[in-house]
Amino acid sequence: MQAHPMRPAHLALVLLVILVWGVNFAIIKVGLAGVPPMLLGSLRFILAAFPALLFLRPPKVPLRLYLAFGLTMSVGQFAFLFSAIHVGMPSGLASLVLQSQSFFTLLLTVLWLREKWHANQLAGLLLAAGGLTLIGSAHGASMPLLGFLLTIAAAAMWACGNIVSRAVGRYGPMNQLAFVVWASLVPPLPMFALSWVMEGPAAISSALQHMSLQSIAAVAYIAWASTLFGYAVWNFLIARYSVNRVAPFTLLVPLVGLTTGWLAFGEELQAIHFIGAALLMVGLIVNLFGASLFARLNWRARQS
Repeated sequence: MQAHPMRPAHLALVLLVILVWGVNFAIIKVGLAGVPPMLLGSLRFILAAFPALLFLRPPKVPLRLYLAFGLTMSVGQFAFLFSAIHVGMPSGLASLVLQSQSFFTLLLTVLWLREKWHANQLAGLLLAAGGLTLIGSAHGASMPLLGFLLTIAAAAMWACGNIVSRAVGRYGPMNQLAFVVWASLVPPLPMFALSWVMEGPAAISSALQHMSLQSIAAVAYIAWASTLFGYAVWNFLIARYSVNRVAPFTLLVPLVGLTTGWLAFGEELQAIHFIGAALLMVGLIVNLFGASLFARLNWRARQS
């Protein structure tokens, strides 16, 4: 991995991925205008798997991990996220609240993997919890409580998927994009079954028969731009630079998501939303960078 500064071309690539992922939340809202949430999820993963799997070999990972990843990171996360936006969760706020997945991941690693707390992680968790509490307390016509809770559930499922990814990582270096593509074979049937039960055959038939170009473009963007292009570039960069050099750029995703929601749909935040968002972002920053900051402060204290 390279230790020197990121090349301008690679910096442009990572910023392009952040733009693609940030805009993705508004695109989801566009797609949901013509396609029910569970059906949209099923179509998204069909396109994510085909035809890409024809060009990528499946990594040698146990079937149970493909199933676990597909059911948590894919079915669980996006069933909740699409439903949240469908019931009225602003797309910009969804992009922000979903970042709480890093703290759910932290909790799961402590409870499940018996990892120890670090001071910066605990401080970041408390700040983020305060921010989420403020955001959730401001529910109303502009942000239904159900939408907020469904987004929190999506973040929790993303965290479960991260734990599965840790287990996948034990099987050695692999093509992560290939793993994501082949794991995309898991969600279509469960999400179609959920659509059949929750949304009904009539809604499915109507959506498929009357899909507009706008809906088709939204599904294609979510599957190919956000999933395949995003993961391909992300894995390309992580293979050349350390994770700690690349991962902090994800803090820009909510900024893009909030801006896109405001420009595309006129989504506006209340003052309490801004305060909660600031606390959540500060919590994320402390979680990412706090360890090195605390180490420097301790070193300076010892030197003085």
